[in-house]
Amino acid sequence: MSGGTKRQRDMRKALRALVPLVPYDEAECILEQALAGHLRHLPPSIAVWLAATSRIRHAHTDYDDLLGDGYDRDAARFFTCDAINGVLTTWGSARQIGETEEIEE
Repeated sequence: MSGGTKRQRDMRKALRALVPLVPYDEAECILEQALAGHLRHLPPSIAVWLAATSRIRHAHTDYDDLLGDGYDRDAARFFTCDAINGVLTTWGSARQIGETEEIEE
């Protein structure tokens, strides 16, 4: 994970700072999402945070199942908050999400 544009290097640096123990395959997915056009206007640390929490929410919790069962977005996020924070802790993050924290995708 070296080289690339300045933004790509800044993203990798932000990823290592935010979730230093993230598995390599997850890091690649997060970086790809963080570099998406809709996050281009954000600073690297914010783009990476949003991408990481989104990746965890969709790949490591039952968030999508809850939506499919008829829960609204806020309720599904409330019920997956602890699971997201558990993954963040496992990945070495000092930061956690709150039950009412707005996380844009």
